[in-house]
Amino acid sequence: MDNQGKADMGTDGKGMGREPGSGAAGRVYLVGAGPGDPGLFTLKGVECLGRAEVVVYDYLAGKPLLGYAAPEAELIYVGKKGGDHTMGQEEINRLLVDKGRAGKVVVRLKGGDSFIFGRGGEEALALREAGVPFEVVPGISSAYAVPAYAGIPVTHRGITTEVAFITGHEDPSKDQSTIQWDRIATGVGTLVFLMGVRNLPYIVEKLVANGRPADTPVALIRWGTTPRQETLTGTLENIAAQVEESGFRAPAITVVGEVVGLREQLRWFEDRPLFGQRVVVTRSRSQASDLSAALARAGAQPVEFPTIRVEPPADGYAALDEAVARLRGSDVPYYDWLLFTSVNGVEHFFSRVDLAGDVRDLRGVRLGAIGPATAAALERRGLRLDFVPAEYRAEAVIEGLLGLGVSGQRVLIPRAREAREILPEKLAEAGAEVDVVPAYETVLDRSGSGELREMLEAGDIDAITFTSSSTVRNFAALLDGYDLTRLPPGVTVACIGPITADTARELGLRVDLVAEEYTIPGLVEALKADAALNRG
Repeated sequence: MDNQGKADMGTDGKGMGREPGSGAAGRVYLVGAGPGDPGLFTLKGVECLGRAEVVVYDYLAGKPLLGYAAPEAELIYVGKKGGDHTMGQEEINRLLVDKGRAGKVVVRLKGGDSFIFGRGGEEALALREAGVPFEVVPGISSAYAVPAYAGIPVTHRGITTEVAFITGHEDPSKDQSTIQWDRIATGVGTLVFLMGVRNLPYIVEKLVANGRPADTPVALIRWGTTPRQETLTGTLENIAAQVEESGFRAPAITVVGEVVGLREQLRWFEDRPLFGQRVVVTRSRSQASDLSAALARAGAQPVEFPTIRVEPPADGYAALDEAVARLRGSDVPYYDWLLFTSVNGVEHFFSRVDLAGDVRDLRGVRLGAIGPATAAALERRGLRLDFVPAEYRAEAVIEGLLGLGVSGQRVLIPRAREAREILPEKLAEAGAEVDVVPAYETVLDRSGSGELREMLEAGDIDAITFTSSSTVRNFAALLDGYDLTRLPPGVTVACIGPITADTARELGLRVDLVAEEYTIPGLVEALKADAALNRG
């Protein structure tokens, strides 16, 4: 199918069929994947994918959704793109039957909703005839979701109360059309054609010939509900010429009717501050979600390229465990201060505390954190902080702690093995006794470097974000041989703070943005402000 996508889901998790590998009869779930935005996928669809042993998916089903499938699930692509059919419908039907008869739990993942021009009914009939149990999980259809993302309600009080969904893929060379053009042309307020870009001149001709006024508003929406969304508006009289001149291509849907005129007032998706920008996220995979989600909310398309992978210390946790044991050694705390410089430090430190005892072992120890994210990670554990600097840099921490009389006190800093030395060094110079223990280490994550290089060379990247010096160094190492000084001028390099920016410059990168607040929200705000300036 040529439209935006298909898919949907219910909300209860009952009737999900057998557990994988139980030897019982198989079951096929016909799951709608929605129109493209992964956030529009349903909860029941997520549950089905999590149980699937086999996933049979289409071109428009959305790669991010495959991440909900178990790593061991068999993924079979049967999509259609630009008329190129990987597998015919009859072959797909046989595949579903064969997998179901083999006792597999199968998810048939189709864009949009599988029962709205998705041929899901044909697949269900084939399964019924073969005696294979199946369930249908409806999807949010692009027929109404995509217009909504373009600011076009398909019905609107005072304009129209009728809407029709029509295939735009009908062969114009057929002897007789199965579409009742004489009735829909003037009898339905809003017409939504799916998969109709190629046949647009034919559709326009039929509507006008059957009485639809030539000045009726029309909108074509391409890659709807995704950061690639494009909307082209016109009238029946000129829309075909506009499509030809602009090179507008499928996958897209066509909306015909007076409701299109509401777009200028109701458009919202394409007006978000970072709409359409492809932004590289270089954080570790385990931490990328916060930044990626914030970018997506602002309209960007996050491109996750984790340059580091967080792992336990190569030589084990002996040093950290010894420090934890000191905390538990007596009623009088061995350490006066426990300082955390990252969320990773918090998580790895407390994983060892939880093994050896509990959080009550920290009684009497004063807690400090660099940055709100680190502070929040401690507060989620029910801990009260004694110190969070107003400025999120090691230098500001030192100044603040000196003001609190850290001189002559014992300080424990669980952190990354390769972190900067300025904090412990300055504290020691001020008279503190500092123990630095490796709680974790970061290593190069080489996955995806080839793809990123290709995207940079093709001009498919708008911005690159760096959230620490280690992400910058690893970025340079992973793109070994790429001349960082010749980064395309259209690529914005954004750093979370001045230390990270200094590292980027030392390695030859041009730094365009440095966040005023050295946090993930601050970094996103800097990108938004820059985008607004460029638009202005």
